Amino acid sequence: MNPTLSDEIISINSIYAEDTLITASDDDTTGTCILRLPSLPSIALRIEFPPGYPDAPPVVLGTHTVGDDVPKGFGTRVVDAARGVLAQAFRPGEPCVFDLLEELGDSVNDNDNVLGEQQQQQQQEEVVQRERGAGEAAGGAHEQATGLGPDPPWVLSEPAVEKKSVFVARAAPVSSTLQAKAFVQHLLATDKKAAKATHNITAWRIRGANDAVYQDCDDDGETAAGGRLLHLMQLMDVWDVMVVVTRWYGGVHLGPDRFRIINQTAREALVEGGFVRQEKEKGGGKKKGKK
Repeated sequence: MNPTLSDEIISINSIYAEDTLITASDDDTTGTCILRLPSLPSIALRIEFPPGYPDAPPVVLGTHTVGDDVPKGFGTRVVDAARGVLAQAFRPGEPCVFDLLEELGDSVNDNDNVLGEQQQQQQQEEVVQRERGAGEAAGGAHEQATGLGPDPPWVLSEPAVEKKSVFVARAAPVSSTLQAKAFVQHLLATDKKAAKATHNITAWRIRGANDAVYQDCDDDGETAAGGRLLHLMQLMDVWDVMVVVTRWYGGVHLGPDRFRIINQTAREALVEGGFVRQEKEKGGGKKKGKK
């Protein structure tokens, strides 16, 4: 197999799911691969990588699988969108699958016709759930106080603004997964701005008894962002803490740059909260922000 393609398969599958990019057959000498789209899990594409890749561009052959829940004609539109993205994103000598995945997701989300009924329904369900949560939170001061518990001790980053999108990270100490989930519920029920945000990306790491490790993440619609946030926490070696990065979308797609800002604000909240070991050793104190 082309060594560049082999390395790219390993890289893509480490960033997304382990079967995001796989060879189409057990014969590794083939240049045909199956690409599963994180933003469109019901669709997989067949892509042919020529022997000269990355000096020569890959070719989108068509769909490999299309789920039963996908509207008629939706797969063809995604193939057309993928070919258009490749035509713009490919640069001779540079691997391009990551850019294809990121920009294809943005391209599909830009087009209401390509977006299709599936994602529209998902968005409607998210709105209903958040409105339901806000309604339950407003059901009475006593019920809210007893049902949600005290305010989590959030530590906030400074807001980061990029092309009208706003990002804010908050971190808090947690000792169990139930507590982490309760903190998220509390945030969405008591902070109207956070509840109406486009995404609330979450990750936490907890070390339990007998060195048991509990960690999890949630993209909240920002594909692959939760996993990257969790990976940042692993690199920083932080424990017994959760992070929520809230994004209000400003109408302009940021591409891969959004992941840099998400990690940047998360790191700031973790450092300001004193959750990073080296920062604690330097004697840095905690800086708490408002909810």
